[in-house]
Amino acid sequence: MKLNIAVLPGDGIGPEIVEQALNVTKAVCNKFRHELRYEHALVGACAIDATGNPYPDATHELCMRSDAVLFGAIGSPKYDNNPASTVRPEQGLLAMRKKLGLYANIRPVTTFPSLLHKSPLRADLVQGADFMCIRELTGGLYFGRPQGRSEDGNTAYDTCVYTREEIERIVRLAYTYAQKRRKKVSVVDKANILATSRLWRQVAQEIAREFPDVETEYMFVDNAAMRLIQWPTSFDVLVTENMFGDILTDEASVITGSLGMLPSASVGIHTSVFEPIHGSYPQAAGKNIANPLATILSAALMFEYAFNLTAEGKLIRDAVAASMDAGVVTEDIAQGGKAYSTSEVGEWVTRYVSEAN
Repeated sequence: MKLNIAVLPGDGIGPEIVEQALNVTKAVCNKFRHELRYEHALVGACAIDATGNPYPDATHELCMRSDAVLFGAIGSPKYDNNPASTVRPEQGLLAMRKKLGLYANIRPVTTFPSLLHKSPLRADLVQGADFMCIRELTGGLYFGRPQGRSEDGNTAYDTCVYTREEIERIVRLAYTYAQKRRKKVSVVDKANILATSRLWRQVAQEIAREFPDVETEYMFVDNAAMRLIQWPTSFDVLVTENMFGDILTDEASVITGSLGMLPSASVGIHTSVFEPIHGSYPQAAGKNIANPLATILSAALMFEYAFNLTAEGKLIRDAVAASMDAGVVTEDIAQGGKAYSTSEVGEWVTRYVSEAN
């Protein structure tokens, strides 16, 4: 099979972790006899520095003609510490999502036995947690217009807007995934306060009738935030709007014991994007200490969601699990033993894939 991917390392630790994920991807393609073609492009702060645009036209054109995008991270202190900057790296991420029509972010949350002790929650609470967060990605407060500041600079405003079409497609996607899992959907909103949330709940109730075999529960976002901590194993598929999803999925990351272990897939109208959920971690950039496993697991999602190659995705997850069982991990999840470098962990996983029977 021919696999054509765009590689967007981005900023901070992005180039280091994407390099390891790409090496694993190459090993998988070699083992399963796939023809891999890939091309790098700029996005984020490095793109601003080079072109003045955080998502250059050339990058978008590459993404559009590719089958999938392997993405690292965006963000730089150079822009974070300058609130007056009118061009910011994060604008590149939002532009990519909008132009590619990436309306759904899918984040699987699972626990690893060797990491239970790293979670701030009790092991008996997180053991067996296995759920999927589906976040609407191109609507809501992050994309609402108008937004801005008053002329005197003392007042700022953002608007939250959702249409029926935007809600229907993301909620229906959640039910589709639930049918392949444990047949339960948790719809998260703030319908007691927000008009957009009341529309969310109304549309979700209508769609739920189309899936009588799936259990549906409706939760306010504050209750969902508590439930994630108190009873994470109660969730199967959780679906919510953009900002709520942004916050809840980062909260859910502590269940696994490390932010560096969670992959994600952003899917929609055009090319899908696969990326770790963590940021650019600029403090670690260039030090060869960042955890590459979330990015490697994102490559596993890429094989499964973009190319429907389930055996390839499973082999990557098996390799990641084996590396953790063997203690070949970076400093963020090392158990008091040796902490391996980014490249050492990536090389170990790549070798496991290459040598697997």
